[in-house]
This record gives sequence, structure tokens and C-alpha cells, in this order.
Amino acid sequence: MVDKIIGISKKVIQLIFVTFLLSIIVFYMARLAPGDPLVSYFGEGVERMGTAQKLEAIEKLGLNRPIYEQYFSWLSNAFHGKFGISYKYKQDVLSVIKDVYINTIILGGLSFVLTFLFALLLGIFCAENEDKLIDKAICKIGTITTCVPAFWVSLLLILIFSINLGLLPSSGAYAIGQSKSIASRIKHLILPLTVLILNHLWYYAYMIRNKMVEEMRQDYVLLCKVKGLDKKRIIYKHCLRNIMPSYITIMALSVPHILGGTYVVEKVFSYPGLGTLCFESAKYHDYNMLMVLCLITGILVVIANMAAQAINERIDPRMKHDRGEKDWNNNTAPGTLK
Repeated sequence: MVDKIIGISKKVIQLIFVTFLLSIIVFYMARLAPGDPLVSYFGEGVERMGTAQKLEAIEKLGLNRPIYEQYFSWLSNAFHGKFGISYKYKQDVLSVIKDVYINTIILGGLSFVLTFLFALLLGIFCAENEDKLIDKAICKIGTITTCVPAFWVSLLLILIFSINLGLLPSSGAYAIGQSKSIASRIKHLILPLTVLILNHLWYYAYMIRNKMVEEMRQDYVLLCKVKGLDKKRIIYKHCLRNIMPSYITIMALSVPHILGGTYVVEKVFSYPGLGTLCFESAKYHDYNMLMVLCLITGILVVIANMAAQAINERIDPRMKHDRGEKDWNNNTAPGTLK
């Protein structure tokens, strides 16, 4: 019990430290980037401002102080749950995010689940038919689809299904006034979801295929065959179980990859989500918005990796190096001096 508490405490401290370090890096990079944040806040009115008015506006936004003072001021407010006002939207940052984050969760979550579901099935299928014509054909097609940029596929699908055929919408998360309509959301999700799955599917399916092929060449598989076990039973009951720790690790490591792809696709399809907010906040130097979005993304990635490590240790106790070393030291041979 004590070991579990200590382990959780270490992970919490690690998460806090990484978040703190990330906040410093993002804050300084955003402030030092070229551009005028006053344009984001005041718009075209900046051109009509005099020198005195500009200085007053800079002081109002706190941009006249040294960067380290600006950071500690932001950090102090963040501890009290105040992340500032969005320069572009003139609203509280959390209020803007609250209106769109669910859209990213739906798109990113569905693409994540479907990608790894299809990747697992496709990887196992290719491993079962290793070096056969169907396996070679899927490998060639998968490699080609992986090399095609997501934005190009997006534009191609928009041209075919939205412009030429008029079957599917090319932008938005739902039709105007139909935010609660499941049918409208599904219709708007088809194209961006298709792009995300096609862009990531074979990359992970190929990794799973290779892991499965490697596992099927182990000695215990030969023993199972000698005992007369069916090939499918060997694959699904033994091989699949043994590659699950690696599979879960791949899933965790893919979070930034798929999340980044989701952000790009959101921008191409004008999908109102965190990805669109990220691009706009970077473009318009919306510092407060950019800080929160980068921290949210960073925390999600760290938590996903920590969760994968914990699950892997649960599935495969050999991964608990510290505990293994402790057990080794405690279980000395009889008669050995401690």
C-alpha cells in the first residue's frame, strides 16, 4: 500500500514538474515570437492609435513589463483559476474552450478508437497471411496511403463528396442550430474522420503486424502446433495476449501523433475545436489562449504515457524494475548473509 502511494506521488510530482517546465517554454516562445499582439486585441483600431494610446494599451495588457514578471504574474493568476482574457474573442479563455472542446473530444476520440481497432484487425489479418498476395497488396497500398499528406486527402475528399457530389458538408461540426442533432454531427464527422483514419491506420497496423509475426515465430508457438492447437486459437489466445503490452505502449505513444493530426484536420475542415483555436491563437498572438491550449495538450500526452506505463506494469510484472530489484534483494538464497 505504501509503495503504491509513493508511486502515485512520484507520478503526480513528475506531472507537475513537466507542466511547469512546459509553461515556461511556451510562455517565452510565445512572447519572443515576431508580431504585434495589439492587433489581435484591438484589431484595425491599432492603426489609428497614437504613440501614447499604444503605450497605454501595452500597459493595460501587461506587455510593458519584463518577460519573467509577466510569467510569474500569469502563474499566480493560474493558481487561482484565472487564465486571462482571450485577445481575439474578448472572453475568458476557459469560456471559449468550454464551447468547443467537446468537438475535439468527439473527433479525436473516435479517430483514436477506430484507428486502433482497425489497425489491430488489419495487423492480425496480415500476420495470418504473411507473404501471401493479399498481405503484399495491403502492405503496398498502406504504404502509399501513409505517404499522402492529410491536407491533400482532405481537399480531395471535399472536392469529390462536397463540391462535385454534394453529399457531405465540407466544414463545421453540425448544421446551424442543430448542435444536439446526432445525425447532423455524424454527417459532419464522416470526411474528417475518414482522413484521420486513413492517415494513421497503416502506420500502426504495420507495427502490429510485425509484432505479431515476430511473436508467431517464438518457440512456444511451435510447441502449441505440436500439441495440435488450431492456428487461430494460438494467435488470438496466446500471441495476441503477449503483444498487448507493446500494443498499449504504441497506443499511448500515438496520442500526440493522432492529436496533432486531429488539429490539422480541424483547420482544413474549419471544424470548431481545440485545433482551430490553436492555429488562431498562434496566428493572432492570443497569448492567454495559446498557453492554456498548449498546457492541456501537454498534460494529455504526459497522462497518456503514465497510464500506459501503469497498465503495462499491471499486465507484465517484469516491467516493474524497481520492485523486481527489491524482490531479488529480499529473496536471497538460504544461508546467505544479508
